Amino acid sequence: MKPFITHAGLVAPLDRVNVDTDQMVPKQFLKALTRQGFGRILFYDWRYLPGEKPNPQFVLNFSRYKGASVLLARANFGCGSSREHAPWAIGDYGFRVILAPSYADIFYNNCFKNGILPAELTEQQIEELFKRAEKEEGYSLSIDLPNQTVSDNHGLSYKFEIAPSRKEVLLQGLDDIGTTQKHEAEITAYEKNHVATATMFEPVDVKNYSPTPLSFLIS
Repeated sequence: MKPFITHAGLVAPLDRVNVDTDQMVPKQFLKALTRQGFGRILFYDWRYLPGEKPNPQFVLNFSRYKGASVLLARANFGCGSSREHAPWAIGDYGFRVILAPSYADIFYNNCFKNGILPAELTEQQIEELFKRAEKEEGYSLSIDLPNQTVSDNHGLSYKFEIAPSRKEVLLQGLDDIGTTQKHEAEITAYEKNHVATATMFEPVDVKNYSPTPLSFLIS
């Protein structure tokens, strides 16, 4: 996973509250087994008209927001089901940062596992950013994770809070597997020390397995 230190990019304002993961990735696309390709279907029902024609009224289809990598959103972003396909789609589309006043917990957690920074700002700060993004074409923001700041080219600067552990995994570019691999030496040592005392059971063919009757165990 690519480390996140700083990022500067064009802002796309998605002015809707309670954007849920079912809208990010509709159910018919959940059969895919890899993370690649989900960017095309991000916000599918909003982005496309019948026949997959781009909906000219949807913000991500506006030419001024083409290539945006900072998504500006409203409260409770990422609510709905727990599908991890949602941050896959966010990342595959090209977004590295989401700015919102609040997030659904599971979506928030999944963002860190996929190299996306979901920074939380106040309602007032988000409102100011919406005004600036909609007023100025090409409006961009710079995000500095070590210093936990969001700033623009006009002197605006906001601080955001983030748990130290979450900050560290982004700075180092670690997902859950990468975090586990950091402790490979300790895990190997533990296995070597305990292999002699581990109780090993014969393999069981579940087709022919007959569990002990419960009545026998009670008596």
